[in-house]
Amino acid sequence: MKIMFIGATHEVTGSCTYIEACGKKFLVDFGMEQGADMFENVKVPVPPSEIDFVLLTHAHIDHSGLLPLLYAGGFTGEIHATTATSHLCNVMLRDSAHIQEFEAEWRSRKAKRRGEDDFEPLYTTDDALGAIELFVPHPYETEFTVSETQLGQVKVMFRDAGHLLGSASIILTLTEGNQSKCIVFSGDIGNTDQPLIRDPQYIESADYVIMESTYGDRLHNRPTDYVTALADVFQTTFDRGGSVIIPSFAVGRTQEMLYFIRKIKTENLVRNHDNFPVYVDSPLANEATDIFINNRESCYDEEALSYVRRGINPITFDDLIRTVSSDESRAINSDNRPKVIISASGMCEAGRIKHHLKHNLWIPENTILFVGYQAVNTLGRSLVEGAKKVKLFGETVKVSAEIKQLPGVSGHADMNGLVKWAENIKNVKKYFIIHGDEKASEHFKNLLQERGLDAYAPYSGAEFDILTGEITVDAKPAPIVHKTTNANNNIYYSDLLDASERLYNLIKRSGGRTNADMRKLAEKINKLCDKWEI
Repeated sequence: MKIMFIGATHEVTGSCTYIEACGKKFLVDFGMEQGADMFENVKVPVPPSEIDFVLLTHAHIDHSGLLPLLYAGGFTGEIHATTATSHLCNVMLRDSAHIQEFEAEWRSRKAKRRGEDDFEPLYTTDDALGAIELFVPHPYETEFTVSETQLGQVKVMFRDAGHLLGSASIILTLTEGNQSKCIVFSGDIGNTDQPLIRDPQYIESADYVIMESTYGDRLHNRPTDYVTALADVFQTTFDRGGSVIIPSFAVGRTQEMLYFIRKIKTENLVRNHDNFPVYVDSPLANEATDIFINNRESCYDEEALSYVRRGINPITFDDLIRTVSSDESRAINSDNRPKVIISASGMCEAGRIKHHLKHNLWIPENTILFVGYQAVNTLGRSLVEGAKKVKLFGETVKVSAEIKQLPGVSGHADMNGLVKWAENIKNVKKYFIIHGDEKASEHFKNLLQERGLDAYAPYSGAEFDILTGEITVDAKPAPIVHKTTNANNNIYYSDLLDASERLYNLIKRSGGRTNADMRKLAEKINKLCDKWEI
């Protein structure tokens, strides 16, 4: 029995673990890397066609996003997940494939103008549909046998991780001969007291635990009264005749916002603006909202279920308008009433939200309200940090609207929540700390060790023998010094080429400038080169 750590090792995204046991080869998660890469990941050691099955913790793309690529490579096994995760992946993997194809088509047009080769998408919609067909849904708390042969038996049970609708910790029991080992994969562990979904459920005992550490070195600054704070933003904006535009993640955060807004409307927390309209302008968010509703009995917490039992849908209300078509989306900007617009993406990097920003950023009566984390080098981060002007669809837009940030209840457990989850599991011989950046994973590993627990934070390529309990390959970090400049691997490379071409043309047109201006331009270019040259 062997575990090999592939992805999300000293990094937050790209979760993937490879296991050989009981005559089977399988993966736990196969996620896409997002954001900056700090370390090179080893490859899965066998071709996709030799993978027997996949166990999936939840639907977020950093855990599920490469499953269509696995299918495209020849994988034909089953993908086991909770029922809600299977439903969410149905829409999220299709959406991811659409983004891959759209991105490749757009960049191919630009490449063609430069006489370069076309771009190939990472995978296609057909690949996503093929992967979706392989999903096998399971309820929580029901153990099932994935494989049983003369070489051994693989049993699995999903327990609610409280992170996202359908998210699960995986309780994996491997039996070879007279030896049986229980391995727990935490998945992403949720925060407590989140709206709609249940708190994370604890696990009684295990031999080994592979757990996340996203917030392994931080504590949350939890909002004390989110509904009142949100209502105050609405009240202030509507009173001055403006609208509130909320960039929001389509799955999870949008449904939380609907839950909060329903409370605001029910309790009349916004005065003199009765029946203010709320638009959800994101096809993915609308599909995800239906999935939340359809899985309410298995995933909602007691507060949300109390509404359901009274015949109330907790994430819908009068004056909620869910737009699907492009024409419906464009029509929103013709509605002059004070209103709320919720649209994806949450960091303003793609999707319909960019159109709404173009139409609303320059109006001082409006509020752009951020309700989630804004990563470095995103449009959302620029706005939060005080940008005075931004570029949208090639047009410079002045930022006159009020920019506010009201972070929601985090979907991840903080450091204390992770410790509590870990210490609830009895008889653990070793904890493997993954899914956190280098600082967070090392801090959390040390924290567990200080509490008398055996903890190890593997790098990609580390291997562990389940039966002997020994680390057989103690992999060392392989930092990424240079990414390949093939734009299929780095989608921003062609943008860099475009910028260099623009700079070249600027220099060519500078012959008629004054000597002082040309000297200043040369100094700026040289300073830029000094900063980035290695």
